Amino acid sequence: MPLPIEPSIAALRAALHSAGAAVLQAPPGAGKTTRVPLALLDEPWLQGRRLVMLEPRRLAARAAAARMAATLGESVGDTVGYRIRHDTRVGRRTRIEVVTEGVLTRMLHSDPSLEAIGLVVFDEFHERSLHADLGLALTLQSRAILRNDLRVLVMSATLAGEPVAALLNGAPVVTSEGRSHPVDTRHVPVRTGVRIEAAVAATVREALRTERGDVLVFLPGAGEIRRVATLLGDDTGAEVIPLHGNLAAEVQQRAIEPGGPGRRKVVLATAIAETSLTIEGVTVVVDSGLARLPRYSPRSGMTRLVTVRVSRAAADQRRGRAGRLGPGVCYRLWSAVEDGQLLPAAPPEILSSDLTSFALDLAAAGVHDPNELAWLDPPPPAALARARALLAQLGAIDAEGRISAHGRRMSRMAVHPRLGHMIARGRELGAGGLACELAAILTERDLLRWKGGAPDADLGLRLDLLRGVTERDDVDRDALRRARIEARACAGGAQTPSHRDASPGVLAGLAYPDRIARRRAGEAGRYLLRDGQGASLDPQPLSREEFLVAADVDVGAGGGRILLAAPISLDEIEEHFANDIEREDVVEWDSKVLAVVARRRTRLGAITLRETPLTSPDAGRVAEVLVGHVRKEGLGLLPWTEDSRGLRARLAFVRRLDPSWPDVSDEALLSALEEWLAPHLQGVRRADELAGLDLGRLLMNRVGWERRGRLDEWAPAHIQVPSGSRIAVDYSDPDAPVLAVRLQEMFGLRETPRVGSGRIPVTLHLLSPAGRAVQVTRDLAGFWRNTYFEVRRGLKGRYPRHDWPDDPLTAEPTRRVRARRSPGT
Repeated sequence: MPLPIEPSIAALRAALHSAGAAVLQAPPGAGKTTRVPLALLDEPWLQGRRLVMLEPRRLAARAAAARMAATLGESVGDTVGYRIRHDTRVGRRTRIEVVTEGVLTRMLHSDPSLEAIGLVVFDEFHERSLHADLGLALTLQSRAILRNDLRVLVMSATLAGEPVAALLNGAPVVTSEGRSHPVDTRHVPVRTGVRIEAAVAATVREALRTERGDVLVFLPGAGEIRRVATLLGDDTGAEVIPLHGNLAAEVQQRAIEPGGPGRRKVVLATAIAETSLTIEGVTVVVDSGLARLPRYSPRSGMTRLVTVRVSRAAADQRRGRAGRLGPGVCYRLWSAVEDGQLLPAAPPEILSSDLTSFALDLAAAGVHDPNELAWLDPPPPAALARARALLAQLGAIDAEGRISAHGRRMSRMAVHPRLGHMIARGRELGAGGLACELAAILTERDLLRWKGGAPDADLGLRLDLLRGVTERDDVDRDALRRARIEARACAGGAQTPSHRDASPGVLAGLAYPDRIARRRAGEAGRYLLRDGQGASLDPQPLSREEFLVAADVDVGAGGGRILLAAPISLDEIEEHFANDIEREDVVEWDSKVLAVVARRRTRLGAITLRETPLTSPDAGRVAEVLVGHVRKEGLGLLPWTEDSRGLRARLAFVRRLDPSWPDVSDEALLSALEEWLAPHLQGVRRADELAGLDLGRLLMNRVGWERRGRLDEWAPAHIQVPSGSRIAVDYSDPDAPVLAVRLQEMFGLRETPRVGSGRIPVTLHLLSPAGRAVQVTRDLAGFWRNTYFEVRRGLKGRYPRHDWPDDPLTAEPTRRVRARRSPGT
């Protein structure tokens, strides 16, 4: 039966011939992946060159190559071959190479002109992987600068073709309608309190009872697949087969191929089965509605897989799998209302992923400014800046962003730059085998399956599992198998040594220099990371280590949780990270001892490694710390006496009369502490030693010699009253200085005393013999004339033995508590 894509082949050939580029829109099942490369193989512009087709997943690459080779009646590696990580089937006669996306990037690094290639095909471009976006941008740059005869074809199942066509300078868009059978969509919402795995298993059993054909189940990850397989057991009458990227190739192939005669098949798959693959016999789809996608956290600096609701595009592709062979049924485990709330498509990885590998690839391609390239969505500047900062820390790029020789070696490794740096440096240290083992462990998902409770975070335990030194029941066998393959491939095929030829902590620290951590004093399991973040480690032997390297940290609302770590010693940190260690003399205020303390400190980022007392700190620095402490706590920290407070009030009063006098307000004094206080702190270290400061003298220093005499003239500290007493003037209110004096001491004085060189009358608080105010006035003459006699009557009643004369202006003033009077008067 001809494939649905066939009617579009002629238009596609014409577009590539005339424009050199094209966009092909074809729904799943149209045959674009396996038919289009074969149909273009004999085009005149391709003679003597190869066709390279990118697939987003290894399984899809192998399956597409196998299907095309079978169509030609050949073996994989003849006309059609593939290149994927750790597995290449390409021969001298190979004309079509199916590769995973990272392979093309490395091809472009080694040969930017792609001289041996005539056509680059980007399959399933709608998935918008980071590698696909980068690969297309670099290919278009090569085409524009080096190879105007290089042809480019972008194929997509759901992505709108017009934006991509515009990116390809107005390339033609060819559309294939495809062929699909009707699919009956049934919504089966999951009841509250029911786990998704249980709901999926129940729906699969219902489908096996009521429908014909094989069942394809979409789940977010390998853990959910295992749990659903356990729930289904062996009593369904069907063969239950897992399908995800971490399985062995033969297990993956068994899921794709038709089941045995008379035997139904239930394939439990991740999103790997959404596109590219045709799974024979499927007429029923059960969709959990969930997917696991990478999301970058700026706070942790890591990309983590998170479980999210599928997009509309992904849900439609999943449903379409039930209608490949004939009418089918799709069970959706969400409501029709929720269905209307699905996002149209998942966000492109370039907008939400860690860009460290991406930035290294740009540097390896000689691209300093990403705006030089053509993007559907340009990389976010902030994420790219963070990525470049990490590459600089790893020594992969220089200050101008140019790739170093070390970075070039890292770019040739098909691992994250952190791990590439670790492997390269590990080999220099003679620990290449251990570095490869650690890289394999950190590349794959965790070798241990968590069964609740606190996970054992020790990387050393996982090394023992990898080497077969120890066995555990909770080992993930698939992850262990793949890690061993990765380790051998990294080591060049040789077995890695069974002994530890260097510290795992040192090598992990090379990969994660920003996550070297020290246990907080007195807090078991609580760590401070080099970058200043905090993280905790669940109780276990490793949580008693003073220093760790946290290779995996899960950052949540409650802070970081260390999931994988290795111990590292202080001596190892000082030896291997010496260039990053800063030595400084720290002088600071210690609120516990209420003094300035000085320490000589060695520090790795936010972590203090060593600290010793500094007996002779710089005096200026000590004064600076004291000034900072006073500024923080306020002027009340200083030893203000009654005299110094009075002087400050006098100065404030004079400044009201003449603004050229110094400002002694709180704000002014605090802002100028370096000028009037700091020079007098020589030898002062403790809070109680501040008591020796003469604040009055320090304030007078601000006045200057030429004005000191005028201060007493304008704001005398005391005024002598008729009794001969020298009474202090209170200037706390600079608008109304107060003279508080016993009324009897003012007898004989006609006018109110004045300050401010005679301009300002004081406010008199006239006091009783007991010191209580009986009158407040600024008009003493008016008081004697109008108010004294009324006040006198009250005072005579309360103080009958005191003299209260009829004429206060002629009476003799007195300081005595009782006045003597002549007998008979």
